[in-house]
Amino acid sequence: MKTIFSGIQPSGTLTLGNYVGAMRQFVELQDTEQCYFCIVDHHAITVPQDPTNLKNNIRSLAALYIASGIDPEKSTLFIQSEVPAHTELSWMLQSMSYMGELERMTQFKDKSEGRSAVSSALFTYPTLMAADILLYQTNLVPVGDDQTQHLELTRNIAERFNNRFGATFTVPDIRIPEVGARIMSLQQPTKKMSKSDENERSFISMLDTPKQIEKKIKSAVTDSDGIVKFDKENKPGVSNLMSIYASCTKKSIETIENEFTNKGYGHLKSAVAEEVIRLLEPIQKKYNELINSTELDNILTKGAQKATVVANNTLTEAKKKMGLLRA
Repeated sequence: MKTIFSGIQPSGTLTLGNYVGAMRQFVELQDTEQCYFCIVDHHAITVPQDPTNLKNNIRSLAALYIASGIDPEKSTLFIQSEVPAHTELSWMLQSMSYMGELERMTQFKDKSEGRSAVSSALFTYPTLMAADILLYQTNLVPVGDDQTQHLELTRNIAERFNNRFGATFTVPDIRIPEVGARIMSLQQPTKKMSKSDENERSFISMLDTPKQIEKKIKSAVTDSDGIVKFDKENKPGVSNLMSIYASCTKKSIETIENEFTNKGYGHLKSAVAEEVIRLLEPIQKKYNELINSTELDNILTKGAQKATVVANNTLTEAKKKMGLLRA
């Protein structure tokens, strides 16, 4: 049995891309592996957050984890800030990280571009991500392909620590789904679908109503030739819709191309909207049952307790190796 860790920031309602690229993988993995799923709220505060919104987003994300199929009897679901070992190990790992490595992180460049005041936490948070993963002796991290650079850094830090102080951390591997690893913006299909996009038509929220989903997909950018064919370079909008359809139906791209032979984009968009609505409907129903329940609080409390035991064991071992403990 392998150990799985993954976390999502509570910086807004999850999108269809988050579900396809990460959340759905979690449900598949929990039956056969030891899984730790974390709401990484410390990551969220690398940029300014409204305290009330952040608190609500944390709870909403927890409810979406469970509504999406995470079983607290099989997996450990917890909030990052409720397990202090994460921030403590992060500081220790900063001493094992180099400025040049952090400067090369694409997400830091993207998020800091054009800003006059950039938080130092935005620069160093990849070491917190490394701590998140390494605390649980993680074997496998399921992520979208935009996170592979951070995972490679985590691997490098783990190997560096092990080489300097002796075997301490498991060096994790990366798992990316074959289809739909990166669902793109409906309005700018060369960019990743993001819950922080200012244009709400560009993403599908997991809590969007059927009417909202249909309207957003019908307004999705395509092209003028009217041929349903997968070609990311020349037909990014159509290819994105096909990826969404493939992710919802588990059909191959070749099957989809054949399905829509001699059919226009209107047919494709209608089919995509129908499948997205069908996919999200049961999730939304369960979410509404959970969001204000004591059941959700009990799940998070137990999850933090379980995670703390494991995380503290790893933290203590790392401290001993670095010479930070008296005994």
